[in-house]
Amino acid sequence: MLEMRPDCERCGSDLPAHLPGAFICSFECTFCATCSHDLDDTCPNCGGEMLDRPTRRGVALEKNPASTKRRFTG
Repeated sequence: MLEMRPDCERCGSDLPAHLPGAFICSFECTFCATCSHDLDDTCPNCGGEMLDRPTRRGVALEKNPASTKRRFTG
């Protein structure tokens, strides 16, 4: 199951699990659409391809909440 990280690692913008707009690599490094585009859809941490993160909604989100641990360090 994906961790569903709550923020962009590069700019700190909020990335709610129930909304589109987050991009992840195979290690779940998480970036917003703008930062992913600026990085040419390549993860700066591992060099992997970044893809759209699926959303999690409704009962699935209630039973399996998104992470609250923020990754942006500013």
